[in-house]
Amino acid sequence: MTRIPLRPLARILEARQNGENPDNIERENLRLRHEDMRDRLRLRAEGRLLVLAVMFVCAYGLIGAKMGMLSASEPEEPRGHATGASIISTRADIIDRQGRVLATNMSTHSLYAHPHQMVDPVGAAKALAKIFPEMEVEKLVKRFTDPKRKFIWVKQKLSPEQMQAVHDIGEPGLLFGPREMRLYPNGALAAHVLGGARFGKQGVASAEVVGTAGIEKYFDTELQDPARQGAPLQLSIDLSIQAATEEVLDAGMKLLNAKGAASVLMDVYTGEVIAVASLPDFDPNDRPRPPTEGNPSDSPLFNRAVQGVYELGSTFKILTAAQAIQLGLVNKDTMIDTAPPFKVGGHKIGEFNNKNYGTLSVEDVIVRSSNRGTGKLALMIGRERQQSFLKNLGMFDAPTLEIVEAKGGKPLIPARWTDLSAVTISYGHGISVTPVHLAAAYAMLGNGGHVVEPTLLKRDKPLLGDKLVRDNVAAVSRDMLRKVVNDPKGTASFAEVAGYHVGGKTGTADKPKERGGGYYDDKVIATFAALFPAHDPQYVLIVTLDEPVETSGKKPRRTAGWTAVPVAAQMIERIAPLLGLRPSYDQRHLKTSTTASD
Repeated sequence: MTRIPLRPLARILEARQNGENPDNIERENLRLRHEDMRDRLRLRAEGRLLVLAVMFVCAYGLIGAKMGMLSASEPEEPRGHATGASIISTRADIIDRQGRVLATNMSTHSLYAHPHQMVDPVGAAKALAKIFPEMEVEKLVKRFTDPKRKFIWVKQKLSPEQMQAVHDIGEPGLLFGPREMRLYPNGALAAHVLGGARFGKQGVASAEVVGTAGIEKYFDTELQDPARQGAPLQLSIDLSIQAATEEVLDAGMKLLNAKGAASVLMDVYTGEVIAVASLPDFDPNDRPRPPTEGNPSDSPLFNRAVQGVYELGSTFKILTAAQAIQLGLVNKDTMIDTAPPFKVGGHKIGEFNNKNYGTLSVEDVIVRSSNRGTGKLALMIGRERQQSFLKNLGMFDAPTLEIVEAKGGKPLIPARWTDLSAVTISYGHGISVTPVHLAAAYAMLGNGGHVVEPTLLKRDKPLLGDKLVRDNVAAVSRDMLRKVVNDPKGTASFAEVAGYHVGGKTGTADKPKERGGGYYDDKVIATFAALFPAHDPQYVLIVTLDEPVETSGKKPRRTAGWTAVPVAAQMIERIAPLLGLRPSYDQRHLKTSTTASD
């Protein structure tokens, strides 16, 4: 900084010439210098005060904002934080093939307690027991008065009404934490497909939702993946058709006094499962605990369509006939002697009710459901070729469905595949498979001979596998199945549904005893496997009833023709319009009307 002298020489000389006092010049310059210094110091001080004021305003603004956020948030239990994975509290929705919600999330609250903050723990315990009848007052009091407890979970999920009732207690030691719970808005509908979910890792402010069964567990990682960005998981299930299927199946099971029931509806070209039901069922919103004793199949959690392996009886006969025709061993008009006796490995092969059908064509072997006729076809085929055919159909492996229970549906096959095994397996005995396996096998006949892989996920186009039989063999097989229904001698005459040309095959198998071997005389597994429309199949339907009894006649009737077939017919009548199938009628089946009153 340049300093100006207080006594400039030029001005001093000028003042002396004019007779003025040179000291006045020094005093004036000194006054100006002090004023300048004072102005600079004032400006500096004012700048510092402005900076301090801005800093105080910002600090108090941040403190006020934080206090506002805390006052608007839920209370949270203080706890130390450690590095690790955070709790994933979001889970993708599950929707049906039409985009309707099958599983979603709902915001709710949990209830926890700080015993050391409670004013009246005994009173709080009594009040909570009134709100939650399942809670015992004595246990709550013991937990609330334990001096070692600083934190207690009381209830993991609260309804809005329950939350308000707890709030009205006015106990400061009862606190609420936000939760996102899994909700199944359709209740028990498609329960075995969805499975259910539960809370995994939990904190006061959030909880992880994890799958416990079904598709929820199979796709647990995918449903929690943030990379999905909320995209739902779309299934092949159709909600409307699933509801109709379960309603008809439940009514049929109760009417026929059956212990349980299962059904599978599958697209023959894509393998998509449009509806799959297992009864009795459960509500995944309140999933029961797995049984710890007794027969697991007695539990409503047991999926009969996927886990249940059964001898499905005569439904296998059409597979045997199709393979024999494919190999060129017979055609549908080849005559087979089905008269007794017929022994294999020292064992007699009999017919239902000890009938003697005499000599039948291959077509009539299927229509009349002859064990001996099918057994002789199996011997023509041979054990090795029969095994290979069934293996290619997937009947040696567990179903491929995308639910965790599917791995429990591994078929039961003979340890030694003898000639006797080949004969009994040809008519559905000696091998146990699931209804899903049977649906896939019939889908092969429906689509022209291609193997399909069942799936619970929506597919945009057909996904056909290896070709097992020629187109003409599949067509002949479908014609035989159609004749089982529309021929008076067929075993499935009750399956006829006007306009939809159903084809199918019945199967009635004696139920094996749980202990000691052998079979029950009065307990059966009744099954009907259907293709519709038979002339151009689009869908396969399997209906299986466990221990059905039809009691409208003089004697109880248990065969599939009297039990599973009428249920399947009613089901097709309900679901075919929902599938978009238009009925077609033969002119000879239509009544001609000439009056308005008819």
